[in-house]
Amino acid sequence: MKTVLTIAGSDCSGGAGIQADMKTITMHGLYAMSAITALTAQNTTGVYGILDSTPEFLAQQLDCIFTDIYPDAVKIGMVSDGALIHVIADKLKEYGAEKIVLDPVMVSTSGSKLLKDEAAAVLKKELMPLADLSTPNIPEAEVLSGMKIGTDKDMEQAAAKISKDYGRAVLVKGGHGKNAANDVLWENGKAVWFFGEKIQNPNTHGTGCTLSSAIASNLALGQPLAQAVKNAKDYLSGALKAGLDLGKGSGPLEHNYKINRR
Repeated sequence: MKTVLTIAGSDCSGGAGIQADMKTITMHGLYAMSAITALTAQNTTGVYGILDSTPEFLAQQLDCIFTDIYPDAVKIGMVSDGALIHVIADKLKEYGAEKIVLDPVMVSTSGSKLLKDEAAAVLKKELMPLADLSTPNIPEAEVLSGMKIGTDKDMEQAAAKISKDYGRAVLVKGGHGKNAANDVLWENGKAVWFFGEKIQNPNTHGTGCTLSSAIASNLALGQPLAQAVKNAKDYLSGALKAGLDLGKGSGPLEHNYKINRR
């Protein structure tokens, strides 16, 4: 069985973070493992508390994983502390990790900064060059490229610049633009667009986590990058179309929508 490691924070309400990642990986028929960067107290209405892992404990988790059940792919989610980012980068290099997907969670949907400048600088310097693919949304792509993004052409140019700066493939997600279902992948000097339907579902908690872990799952299964992205977007669309409605705020996706309900 193929294996995928997710390195991210825990969402006690189950809709995002480690929990969303492990559901997604499992639904792809793979074995999921996790290294937890932080515990969060959150639900569909917001985040109410964060308890970061220590760098030493995160390093122990990664050592235990890589020396026993080696992952076929790695997904990295939100890491709020520069010291933790440094540990992740060091361990990925130490163990020669491959098929790394980075969801560079830097800016919230409302535009609020989620990473301190120091941590963002470490992420850009140490993790971005290691990731086979990064998956920024439009506000994050603006930070990484130093460009203002307002059109599809802007998305493509920003993806090209980020890819050139870090020497890796980039998927700029259009979820913060007018064409919310359209994403652009920049790989090997070329753009590939993925056009999707706009799904009217207010429950979108954990969509970024789900997409990036689905891409990592498809890479672990041996799919080429563009196909991995397409398959992941199809899975995400299905989870949104299922119309799960839980919680008082922006609810979670139905990750297990492919399982027939009794």
